[in-house]
Amino acid sequence: MSEHRTVAVTGASGFVGRHAVRELLRRGWRVRALVRDADKAARALPTDADGLELVVGDVLDGRAPSRLVSGTDACVHLIGIIREAPGGQTFRRMHIHATEAITEAAKHAGVERFVHMSAIGADPDERTPYWRSKGTAEQIVRRSGLAWTILRASMIHGPDGEFMQQVKGWVTGRTLPFLFMPYFNRVVSPGPPPEFEAPVVQPVHVEDVAKVLGECLESRQAVGEVYALAGSERLTWPELLECARDSIPNAKHKLKAIGIPGEFAALKAKGWAMLGLKYAMPFDEGMAIMGQTDSTARTGKAEDQLGVRFRPFRSSMREYASAM
Repeated sequence: MSEHRTVAVTGASGFVGRHAVRELLRRGWRVRALVRDADKAARALPTDADGLELVVGDVLDGRAPSRLVSGTDACVHLIGIIREAPGGQTFRRMHIHATEAITEAAKHAGVERFVHMSAIGADPDERTPYWRSKGTAEQIVRRSGLAWTILRASMIHGPDGEFMQQVKGWVTGRTLPFLFMPYFNRVVSPGPPPEFEAPVVQPVHVEDVAKVLGECLESRQAVGEVYALAGSERLTWPELLECARDSIPNAKHKLKAIGIPGEFAALKAKGWAMLGLKYAMPFDEGMAIMGQTDSTARTGKAEDQLGVRFRPFRSSMREYASAM
């Protein structure tokens, strides 16, 4: 079905993007990849592969989106950030404006299929700017007139992902906080003394996400559908961190997982931001709020309609841990 067809991919040199590009090439798609940095793309992507074409540019530069999607059959939109950063990396620009730009370009180019990466918790009325902007982006896709599919992912893991590399730094004691493995917890009883509990997460393997992307493009049943993507195993944050500690080479096995009250951390981050020190902390207000919230989902629809079986975290992480 995909032979000689072309798919445009935004965010192609990012964590999910580089796995998606390889999966789509494997399926026989020609891939036109939007990248901001050609040197980074050369390191992240199989640039010598037949069927891969790079478009160097910015999704908001007014030119790159039309160059990317012109003459393509489908588009996979993967641009996203978890935290705002200097230089215009805001949720409004990278989630809302970028989605507006690429959907408009795809519509004008007559693109047949559009797959959009969102997140569990996305809602235009939600508390955090991340979730609100993701929810607004979904609304843009729904109103675009394109034959769309929306994917809402839990935390995505893999050996080359930013999150697992951060966890590696924690469990080996090489990055802050050095002496323990942190996570955000939540109050279940105000006390005194207050009682806390650890949130539950359902991490999904990046290769399973890439497979879903490919299946969506090749399934008419996926048009107009929203699929939740999550692993087959639910863990508390301490269980996840302890599994990583016990699996990653050179980890400090006496390190404990210690919860930081999420609401307190959010207030602290908000205060630092009001003092002009928004980027001085390793997390922002929204990350602290989201971190104390469960990230789980029922994945039966994706499994039934797309034929995907999501891997459990523990066994799949152990398979790649020794190579991290």
